[in-house]
Amino acid sequence: MKRIWKAACAVSCTILLLVCTNALSQSQGQNMPKDKEFRIERSMPREASICIECHKAEHPGIFADWAASRHANANITCYDCHKADETDPDVDKEHFKYYDEYTRKYGDKDFYKVPISGVVTPKDCSRCHPDEAKQYSVSKHANTMEIIWKIDPWLNDGMNSDLERASGCYYCHGTVLKMKDGQLDPDTWPNVGVGRINLDGSKGSCTSCHTRHRFSLMEARKPEACGQCHLGPDHPQIEIYMESKHGDIYTAFGDEYNWTAAPGTWSAGVDFRGPTCASCHMSGTGKVLTSHDVTERLAWELQAPLTVRPQDFKPFPAKTNWKNERAKMKEVCKQCHGKTWVDGHFDKQDRVIEEYNEVYYKPAKKMLDDLYNKNLLDNTRFFDEHLEVEFYELWHHEGRRARMGAAMMAPDYAWWHGFYECKNRYNQYMEEARKLIEKNEKAYKYPDFPNATGDTTRPEVIFGKTPE
Repeated sequence: MKRIWKAACAVSCTILLLVCTNALSQSQGQNMPKDKEFRIERSMPREASICIECHKAEHPGIFADWAASRHANANITCYDCHKADETDPDVDKEHFKYYDEYTRKYGDKDFYKVPISGVVTPKDCSRCHPDEAKQYSVSKHANTMEIIWKIDPWLNDGMNSDLERASGCYYCHGTVLKMKDGQLDPDTWPNVGVGRINLDGSKGSCTSCHTRHRFSLMEARKPEACGQCHLGPDHPQIEIYMESKHGDIYTAFGDEYNWTAAPGTWSAGVDFRGPTCASCHMSGTGKVLTSHDVTERLAWELQAPLTVRPQDFKPFPAKTNWKNERAKMKEVCKQCHGKTWVDGHFDKQDRVIEEYNEVYYKPAKKMLDDLYNKNLLDNTRFFDEHLEVEFYELWHHEGRRARMGAAMMAPDYAWWHGFYECKNRYNQYMEEARKLIEKNEKAYKYPDFPNATGDTTRPEVIFGKTPE
């Protein structure tokens, strides 16, 4: 009897201990492991079957991409991603008309009709990829529309047309999606910009990098995916990368890389010899976990006019500590480089940034402010006076190339496309500015700056309603 009583006490104590431990861990907010629930349904509902059959005939390219995807292998169908509720703001009402036409093969609204949305958003993707969607949602990519409307004179001063924005700026940064007559408004669609504002409240587009309907890991891991937007005179990361040793190795050996390794397992020295944009800024490596927040691992805001720490970038302060993020990036570098090499590289980068800030940007900005204060430049609009354009290109073009070239080990961009051009731009800018001051003469203002017709109203969905 005593033995039974002792056993009962032991069981009771164990249960009590487990309950208390669980309660304590929840109260302290500990990171408790979560069970993964993953089950592949090998059958599919008839609604999904007819999506496949119809689009196979109507859009064979879409079908072929999906059929070759991991989604198809896991039996994830069109309907799993595009399904919607009839009351959803982005439901495709025009698609409903198909089911009313009984002459069509699947024109039976009582049997086949399902509401769908033409736009698949990060919120939709989060049903299967919650961590990735959450990380992406706090990144500069997802929030780039807010950022550019806070800092970009092209938008705030209306210095380009709405069409120029739609065909250029918004194609990378994203549009604010709208519906018109039951379908997506053609003024806002098609668009897969990284900061697209979706009708379901989510931000961004996963298909910016994982192009539909293949959603390929290989594609997103290759530098060309990033090079769709990160190129040109103002942020030529793809050109800088291809000039660097990393790009040279990719060009020589890229066809031997294991591009299809499972997420979180893509490893330097095992799956690839030289890194790509994704392997440095997003992929898991060593002790550093995979992240879809490209704001991580950054110790500087290289694209800003004055280089600052990410948490000090006023339009979108990072909720990270730059020292921790620098340590992550160093850990990534150490997968292929020794500590002395890595420390030396980042020390040089920091000194390049200090030189740009102190020698070029700050004196040029002081001169611009002096000209405004003396009423020799008109600050009501930007870009309609030559010195405003010169100042802009000093930091937005040459200054960025110098900083980014040094950060990514591309000497030609750091010097010839960067600091060399900074010197030329700076000298001409300062000479013209001093002449205006000496003569007390107002700068010439372009009377017919072309196409300065853009809407200057900030998007209400981001900034709220503008006071009247």
